[in-house]
Amino acid sequence: MTAGRPPRVLVDATSVPADRGGVGRYVDGLLGALGRMDPDRVDLAVVAQRSDAERYSRMLDNKAEVIAGPAAVAHRPARLAWEQTGLPLLAQQVGAQVLHSPFYTCPLRAGCPVTVTVHDATFFTEPEHYDNTKRTFFRSAIKTSLRRAARVIVPSKATRDELIRLLDADPTHIDVAYHGVDQAAFHAPTEEEKARVRARLGLTDAGYVAFLGAKEPRKNVPNLIRGWARAVADWPHPPALVLAGGQGHDDEIDRAVAEVPSHLRLLRPGYLRYADLPGFLGGALVACYPSFGEGFGLPILEAMACATPVLTTPRLSLPEVGGDAVAYTTEDPDRIAADLADLLHDEPRRLTLAKAGFDRAKEFTWASSAEVHVTTWKRVAAL
Repeated sequence: MTAGRPPRVLVDATSVPADRGGVGRYVDGLLGALGRMDPDRVDLAVVAQRSDAERYSRMLDNKAEVIAGPAAVAHRPARLAWEQTGLPLLAQQVGAQVLHSPFYTCPLRAGCPVTVTVHDATFFTEPEHYDNTKRTFFRSAIKTSLRRAARVIVPSKATRDELIRLLDADPTHIDVAYHGVDQAAFHAPTEEEKARVRARLGLTDAGYVAFLGAKEPRKNVPNLIRGWARAVADWPHPPALVLAGGQGHDDEIDRAVAEVPSHLRLLRPGYLRYADLPGFLGGALVACYPSFGEGFGLPILEAMACATPVLTTPRLSLPEVGGDAVAYTTEDPDRIAADLADLLHDEPRRLTLAKAGFDRAKEFTWASSAEVHVTTWKRVAAL
């Protein structure tokens, strides 16, 4: 690295899915913040899926070289194969001094130092919540990245501590970069924004409890459904439960839905428009995430930024994000029912949590996350 010049960094964004889930929010937020940095702080190249190349070019405003990857990388097996062969070649072609892989995996022979983001350790702490293929793949990927990468970036101290505890990872090679929240995209909504979402959901003036995220087993959606049903069953006008986001692979959800009394309303609208998320989250009586554990907990931060009272669990990283600005419960449906009912009946507490969460969310910025990434890359390039 030339003295005084930032290292040339290639970010592999080909793992970003079309649905813009957690990894998409991370990569988008990080690249957006890097694009707003002074050009003398970072020399960036980005390889993305062809469907994302123009988007990232606009986002980075010509401050980075954006390369469209091969069409085949839209399919995961082909992307993983290209990562081992085509990505190292591309890194050489763009003169990368550091290669950043933002989603667990990395090339075994990159030709330059590699940094990898490991988002969580739940494949080890909560193995029963993954199918065997996914569990085996990500366990192997995490172990390989810890062994091969020059440094690993994690989104929470909890994830760092679990990697050290479970895999004997070297703590001096792990950097914590908290995720941020896009304050423009996730904000306290206007009454018009709330009303528009309620109309699209067919809820008119009815209150509702919100969940936004993938329907994976560790998200504990079946027990959320059971807890909500028990909490509101006797209400004269019970609030609905709206489960928005991808469908996931938790068959237990359908069994829990079948148990819901017929007078209660449960909606599964799938993906909502990005522009509707503030109205959806901010219009809810409570956003409920009784997860078994998260590497960071971006959904609760986004709900907090929308001035929504949040009920979650004190598992792994979630207290790092929520602090005293959210309410806590356990993973058990009876406990969820009791704690959710208490919160629904206590409007002053909901208002207090909404304000506290909104204020706390401002502490988590993508600019701060980008600063940690840049510091890590400079450190690696200087090795």
